[in-house]
Amino acid sequence: MRGGLVLAVVALALGAATAHGATRDLQHVTLIGDSVADAIPGDASAVAVLRQGVDLDLEVTACRRVDQESCPNGGVRPPNVVQLAKSMGSKLGPNVVVAVGYNDFEDQYAQNIENALAAFKAAGVKHVWWVTLRAAHHGYINMNDDIEAAAKNHPEMSVIDWNVYSRSHPDWFQADGLHLLGPGSEAMAGLIHKTLLDDGIALKPVQVSTTALPAARRGRAYAAKLQASSGLAPYRWSLLARAPKGLHLEADGRIIGKPLAKPGAYVLNVRVKDAAGSFDVRRLTVRIKL
Repeated sequence: MRGGLVLAVVALALGAATAHGATRDLQHVTLIGDSVADAIPGDASAVAVLRQGVDLDLEVTACRRVDQESCPNGGVRPPNVVQLAKSMGSKLGPNVVVAVGYNDFEDQYAQNIENALAAFKAAGVKHVWWVTLRAAHHGYINMNDDIEAAAKNHPEMSVIDWNVYSRSHPDWFQADGLHLLGPGSEAMAGLIHKTLLDDGIALKPVQVSTTALPAARRGRAYAAKLQASSGLAPYRWSLLARAPKGLHLEADGRIIGKPLAKPGAYVLNVRVKDAAGSFDVRRLTVRIKL
């Protein structure tokens, strides 16, 4: 019993070390948001999309403002973006996405953006992506202009145009046209992730690169090796259904054994998962001959 406990502890420690090592190999991204982006943490699918290929930190809460005192939420005023940047410092990491502005004041927004960018620079942030506001009210149009203007003056800042991307999708929003329903939170997460992927921040998800398997002969030793690309090694392989009798898929991608099934073509649905949590599935065929 005691030996089993020791083995269990060792296995847990190794698993934690592997996960921690994988996280170290991913770029750290902090998403700072208000009540609109706050829909993302409550949607498991949205979080899964946004987390692919990055070490993600979600700093989102209702009532957050950029550099004015935040509005009260449950009797508490959350730190604004500038305050959060100063308190987190280097924990923000090199990449920050800002989705804040729906509670802000139109006539002060441009200066607030400047103050936030200065706070990010002091914290060591290298790249800032600022998400535009869905222009359900006229004031947000001017505030989006402020975002675009700031990006032109700051090479470290890029714009994620949520306003244009969401324009033809009223079904993504609650009755106010701003706060997100499930499809909206997943769409926003997908847009942010695609931007991070295009900009080389998010690691590309793993893909099965093997397209064909060599033929096998019944009763004779067989060996093939599956290959994957992109993602974060190490990869772990599995089957979605049983292989033909006598063949086995090892976790390292080797297909080995002596096929005992009748001659014919057999489908192998193989799945690969990488250390960052992304996965891919491919349908392959192995032909068994006499």
